[in-house]
Amino acid sequence: MKTFRLQIAAPDGLRYDGEAAQISVRGIAGDLAVLPGHIPFVTALKDGECRVYTDREGEIRRAKCRGGMLIVSKDAVRVMSSDFVWEDEKTKE
Repeated sequence: MKTFRLQIAAPDGLRYDGEAAQISVRGIAGDLAVLPGHIPFVTALKDGECRVYTDREGEIRRAKCRGGMLIVSKDAVRVMSSDFVWEDEKTKE
């Protein structure tokens, strides 16, 4: 399976730094997905769900992403979000 380097950062620090097969986010023009080999691209993000398809077959990590930027370059994909919380890290009320 082809992968790319993915980095996700928020004001509280680096939230992810590793390989991914796909990332899906909500851009200002709608939902979008980035796969390995995507052309260089920059867009602002809207609040929404972020799905990271890791390099482990079938694993999908979900998070709430509040705004920010998505930057796709030939070397890596970077998400810089105002707030980023993994679904499995949410506190139970």
